[in-house]
Amino acid sequence: MLLTFKHSKHQRHLAQLPKIPQTVTDIKILYSPEDFYYALIQAIAVAKQRIYLVALYLEQDQGGQRILEAVYNAKRNDSSLDIAILVDWHRAQRNRIGAAFSYTNADWYCHMAQANPGVEVPVYGVPVNTREILGVLHLKGFIIDTKVIYSGANLNNVYLHQQDKYRYDRYRIIHNRLLADTLLTYIKQHILTAPAVNRLDNIARPKSLKIKNDTRLFRQTLREADYFYQGEAGPNELAITPLVGLGKQSLLNKTIHHLFCSTRDTLTLCTPYFNLPALLVRDLINILRLGRQVEIIVGNKIANDFYIPEDQPFKIIGLLPYLYEINLRRFFCRLQQYVDNGQLVLRLWKDNGNSYHLKGVWVDKEWQLLTGNNLNPRAWRLDLENALLIHDPTLALNLQHEKELNRIRTHTQILRHFTELENIVDYPFKVRKLIRRLRRIRIDLLISRIL
Repeated sequence: MLLTFKHSKHQRHLAQLPKIPQTVTDIKILYSPEDFYYALIQAIAVAKQRIYLVALYLEQDQGGQRILEAVYNAKRNDSSLDIAILVDWHRAQRNRIGAAFSYTNADWYCHMAQANPGVEVPVYGVPVNTREILGVLHLKGFIIDTKVIYSGANLNNVYLHQQDKYRYDRYRIIHNRLLADTLLTYIKQHILTAPAVNRLDNIARPKSLKIKNDTRLFRQTLREADYFYQGEAGPNELAITPLVGLGKQSLLNKTIHHLFCSTRDTLTLCTPYFNLPALLVRDLINILRLGRQVEIIVGNKIANDFYIPEDQPFKIIGLLPYLYEINLRRFFCRLQQYVDNGQLVLRLWKDNGNSYHLKGVWVDKEWQLLTGNNLNPRAWRLDLENALLIHDPTLALNLQHEKELNRIRTHTQILRHFTELENIVDYPFKVRKLIRRLRRIRIDLLISRIL
């Protein structure tokens, strides 16, 4: 009786969420980063009202250049377009981790503004915290007219598959004016009005130290901000609930917890960095104890975007894929009995030198969570995250979702035993040495909380 009550509590939380009606014909799943790139370029080219691009970063490379040039061309062709690009303030003003300091993305935005006089394409830097390591802008969703193009992808070569490698993610094109308006209202009311948010395409932009107090106040307001809309969908129709949150107690985090615990039969989870918050680990264990089926699809360490091949110079950031694999091995070992009885399926994704960036949750074919949230302690506590929770009680999208999952599984290997994953003794010498040194002073625990 107690278990039934708890399960009803989780189902009740999901049922009480306001939901935006969605027609089946107005939602489309894309299955490759190349398709995502062409869809985004096409949508920008035919925009009639507005273009708002939100990402962690828009990078100065071939892919990023094509996107930014497309936005400038759209504005040049129609000066009435409402346009803004939002990226993380700190990420835009540094180079890639481990690279020497040089020309940054922010410098490039300034150059593009100067090269296109009279064509206004503002690029805003959003400082979610006073330092990048303590929180970044991790909102997802490109709003173009009445469309929301939703993906966990950022904007550069690998996410857009511009050259010989790609970074695999999830992609949706959703035609829904109320959903687009809801996401845009949040941006305009809670982000663009903040004194901490400044133009990056302005060479006279303030230093981070100067806006430090504004940034702290901004972070506090973000903890309390939410999407506001009239959810009119009934319990038996296809619908979408947009969720946003910052901090451990956010509605987004609570909903992910309730979504896990509402599982009646099956749960599928995708994450690129296996470092689940303790609450979600407990949820998964409880689900397994209740006899449910759980499938976890995670990237092989070689498919991690921080992985550094052994024939290249080692940098400390290259330690992360090994730390994630250690977490996965420990989790796997703990739950080996559920693998043995078939309840738990663990899949490792690897496709040559390409990388894996998928996030999301499928529950009982009825619920699907689209998100950029990595389902790790950093996303749980530090970053500004959002998600779209799709309720599909009549399984109207089931064929599309099954096709997507089958595509994701294509390059995966099912693990039968935790010993199939490498142990520390199997790692390269520099990696072994550094892990053991960090463990002695317990810094590995701190790293797991912030990366």
